[in-house]
This record gives sequence, C-alpha cells and structure tokens, in this order.
Amino acid sequence: MAGRRKRPEWLHINKMIPNFLTILAISAGMSAIRFGLDDRWEPAALAILAAAILDALDGRIARILKGASKFGAELDSLADFLSFGVAPAMMLYLWAMQDAGRFGWMLALLFTISMALRLARFNTMLEDEDMPSWTKNFFAGTPAPAAAGLVLTPMILSFQFGDEFFRQPVVVSFFLIGVAALVVSSIPTFSFKKIKVPSNQVVPAMIIVGVIITALVSAPWTTLSCVLLVYLATIPFSVKMYRKKMAESPLPEDNSGDSEPS
Repeated sequence: MAGRRKRPEWLHINKMIPNFLTILAISAGMSAIRFGLDDRWEPAALAILAAAILDALDGRIARILKGASKFGAELDSLADFLSFGVAPAMMLYLWAMQDAGRFGWMLALLFTISMALRLARFNTMLEDEDMPSWTKNFFAGTPAPAAAGLVLTPMILSFQFGDEFFRQPVVVSFFLIGVAALVVSSIPTFSFKKIKVPSNQVVPAMIIVGVIITALVSAPWTTLSCVLLVYLATIPFSVKMYRKKMAESPLPEDNSGDSEPS
C-alpha cells in the first residue's frame, strides 16, 4: 500500500552484548586517564587491566552469540586505540614524563602513533583472504593489550618496589621507545585466540585459570609482572615457530608492484 510506513527492523539484544562490552572497555580507558589526572595510579592501571579483559571477552562472545559485525569490529578497533594507545601514554606522561619536557611529550606521542599504525595494519591484514590459514595463529608485532601492559611495566613495578628508580624519565623513555618499536615491528607473536584445549585437559586448564585469577586478586601487581615476563619469553618461540611454518607453507608473493600506476 502506497505511503505505508516501513516497520522498523529489530535487533536481538544478544547481538548487542559484545558492543556493550566494547563500550565498557572505552569507559575503562577514559577512567584510567581520569584516575591519572587525580594521581590515583593503581586504579588507573587496574582500569587498563579491566579494558584488556573486556577486549578479550567481546570478540569471543560475539562469535558465540553470532553477533559479529563490521560495526562491532570498527568500534572494537577504536576502543583499543583509546584504551591501549592513548590512555597508557597519557598515564606515563602524567606519572613521569612531564619532567622530561617536550621530549617526554614527544615519546608519549610516539607510542600513541605507533599504536594507531599497528591497529590500521591489523585491520588491513584481516581483509587479506590470500594469507594461509596458519597465519591467524600469529600477530605481526605486539598486540595492543599486551603492548599497553608492557609499556606500563615501570609503573606496575613501582607499586611493588617503590618509584625512586622506576619513575625516572630515562627508565620510562626506554619502555616507551622499546614497546613502540615492538608494536610497529613485523616480529611474529603468538595469537592466543586460537588455542584449543584437549578434552582430557579441560579440568587442569580450569584449575590453572583459577590459580591465576586468585593470584590477581591476592597480589595483582606481582601476578601482572610475572604474566608480562612470561609473555616476553614466548616471543623467541613464536619467531621460531613462524619461520618453521613459513618453510612448510610460504606466504603468497605480493605482485602489487607489477601493475602500472594509475
């Protein structure tokens, strides 16, 4: 019938849950900056940890509930940039790098820009359908949540050992430069999203997760320091495994340079 109003399309609430989690991650990232402005550094670091946990959950829940969408992917990328690119850089600048003047601000910008470039490259690689399936088990460079944790290591260590040494601009500068280099590098690192647990190992795996959660509650900063150290220790193994996979199944050659410029 002409002139009849079109009925609105309804979206099931389950498909919106991943986006709600992403919005919570954005809120955690902004809260970390606010805590930093108030010199409340432990709540600021915990807010970044909360954002990392929410980031790990939203994608998995989206796949379980079949709520993955282009909109959700773009929102997640923006949330990662804020929570793991902007917030940690602002926290470290306010915490230690103000004393370094313009150089301190320049390094904070360097980390944030590196994170933006890393996320843009990650989104581009997701659209490459010619890559072998095994490449999905690796990231190119350090993923955003891990990079945020690594760059905040001086602050995390200062909660345990005091900030006389770890709050010095020279120490923080080393982490800002080093982690920014890891972020934009092509060093292959493990993607733990594809881990599969054998059925006979489910109970031990749950016990290990329970122990880690208990340790986080009881001694969060010591536990986080150990987790970050273990993550760094996995990088040489990921490089070795990536090279082995490359030898077995090389990546397709890039022939884009063969075409004539427009």
